[in-house]
Amino acid sequence: MTKIAILGSGMMGSALSMPLADNGHDVHLVGTHLDREIIDSVKATGYHTTLEIDMPETVQAYQLEEAEQAFDGAEIVASGVTSFATHWAADQLSKLLRPGQVFVMVAKGMEADDDGNLSILPDVLASRLPDDLRESVPVNAIVGPSIAGELAARRHTCVMFAGRDQAALDRLTETFAGPYYHVWTSTDIIGSEICAALKNCYALGSGFGDGVINRDGVDPDYRWRNFNYEAALISQGVIESRQFVELLGGRPETAEGLATAGDTYVTAKGGRNVRVGRLLGAGMRFQEAWEQLDHITLEGAEAIKQIGGALPTLTERGLIGEQDMPLLRHLYDVITEKRELDMPWKTFFGGQRPYLPPEAVSLKGAKA
Repeated sequence: MTKIAILGSGMMGSALSMPLADNGHDVHLVGTHLDREIIDSVKATGYHTTLEIDMPETVQAYQLEEAEQAFDGAEIVASGVTSFATHWAADQLSKLLRPGQVFVMVAKGMEADDDGNLSILPDVLASRLPDDLRESVPVNAIVGPSIAGELAARRHTCVMFAGRDQAALDRLTETFAGPYYHVWTSTDIIGSEICAALKNCYALGSGFGDGVINRDGVDPDYRWRNFNYEAALISQGVIESRQFVELLGGRPETAEGLATAGDTYVTAKGGRNVRVGRLLGAGMRFQEAWEQLDHITLEGAEAIKQIGGALPTLTERGLIGEQDMPLLRHLYDVITEKRELDMPWKTFFGGQRPYLPPEAVSLKGAKA
């Protein structure tokens, strides 16, 4: 039996408790300052108010002020905190992590500096840890198609654990994998996290399809859905993800599997990113759509702002061409520059020339 401490008792952090508890491990679930009602409910009755399920009896719940007790003796630490709170999570973990532990996070996104240099969130988090922890606690990530509610219901889920230390990945796989939670590993954490961040962007864009139908006054029954539109955007997104992976030093083949195609598909099937995409497709501007959705957290919109905002600088530096990443550029224009949706179809798939495979339009050798 392994003791695991999880910071963040939201949907995904709590759902990870299921395979761990089913594997016979000791799970300590620690709420953030936003999770107090969830933790109170789990403590009192075992019921998780957001997942709307009873948690396994072996999962123990702790408020944030009890975190030191919950983390004491843990061999593995997981973070279920969202991408928006990566800096906050790092500050908390700086006080809670101990040398020798194995750490894994689920937040997906990237950060850009003023020069357009992009960093994956595991590296952002690690950079804020004390030197001794940064050197002794490997930071890993979970990527791939994993809806929290489905995992909590113990439905078959395939994910990839990515990190730089294969021994740490093997330890995580041994601990998490089970009859319904299927785990693969990759030492390409750069490529994996780039794909995981970008899939939110392109999934948001896929929501435009239904919105355009609604805007045009067409009854969106099954025969007249906009699947063709959505599929084209997802396909272009996979190509751009591969270009980004190669640009930042990852392995281009990482963009062909769970981290991109799989995760983009599942995100495009529903959720907050697609909901805002539908409103934008129907003709709303981003601020109006965000207000209508009661200012919900939108990781896709934030990723578009961060990654898309770096594109002009990367272009000026000669690291990418002006015609590269046309879909992400347009998503940035719609989300951040408040421009109207006008999909640049003829710039997709290599532009107005015969289709070229991704290798032919890649950014091989370039570094941000």
